[in-house]
Amino acid sequence: MMQQPGSAEQQKRRLTFILGGARSGKSAHGEGLIARLPPPWIYVATAEARDEDMHARIKAHQQRRDARWQLREVPLKLPEALASLPDDLPVLIDCLTLWLSNIMLADVDLEDHCDRLVAALQRPRGPWVVVSNEVGLGIVPDNALARRFRDQAGRLNARVAALAQQVDFMVAGLAMRMK
Repeated sequence: MMQQPGSAEQQKRRLTFILGGARSGKSAHGEGLIARLPPPWIYVATAEARDEDMHARIKAHQQRRDARWQLREVPLKLPEALASLPDDLPVLIDCLTLWLSNIMLADVDLEDHCDRLVAALQRPRGPWVVVSNEVGLGIVPDNALARRFRDQAGRLNARVAALAQQVDFMVAGLAMRMK
């Protein structure tokens, strides 16, 4: 097994970032990385069930997790929630793009929220895994809101990837190590 760089303390406070398209296996991969560590594990969920499809997606995610997972539902106040997490516990944050869409729909200061989130991710207090969608690989959206979302997601993903010690890109259920 290849030795990871950094001190033992840096390894305990490691940030892993997982990107990919819809249904690429991002969440399952993140859950698998966390499950390699001793429980309890914290699942920070940003999704809101605004329609039946999202309700079904949330239910499918819930059914994969057992009692070793502690759920925190955080649709808006993600930086604050991360600041309140206990030290040294493995954390899965799923996902940044849902959080970003919630922030955009709430019509709050987007830049401030993203800055505070990045600041919180700079100091993980345990092994943290962050999931996000890569939305910039398709066609240019035909409306201003969708283009703004795509651009904001790309900028946020780039900032988080720069912080992370490990970045995996998911395609068809396969993880490709990018960093």
